[in-house]
Amino acid sequence: MIIALLAGFVGPRIFSNVDSAKEKTALRQMHSLADALGQYRLDTGSYPTESQGLNALTEQPSDSTSWHGPYLTQQVPLDPWGNPYQWHNPTREKNSVNEVDITSGGKDGNSIVYGF
Repeated sequence: MIIALLAGFVGPRIFSNVDSAKEKTALRQMHSLADALGQYRLDTGSYPTESQGLNALTEQPSDSTSWHGPYLTQQVPLDPWGNPYQWHNPTREKNSVNEVDITSGGKDGNSIVYGF
């Protein structure tokens, strides 16, 4: 009985800490991706196209002559929940305040967790 009470009290705290650690990991990874996208833009004059995606940070696009990457030391990671990061260049849209949005599907794979 006491063990069940302790598990009921401690269990949610442990899972909350795991979720918090995953969110912090996602944030760090997204900062790294944002830095890499910035370096890519400095070298090439623009961000990768949507068809090139984030893979342009590790593999030179066939139509790029000013690419000086790789801009990441390893392949583009999946988020801590196993989903691919998404990125969007909202500067093409009217009234956008962000230059680049990088998002993670988060714990449920549907909700956007972060953007830059």
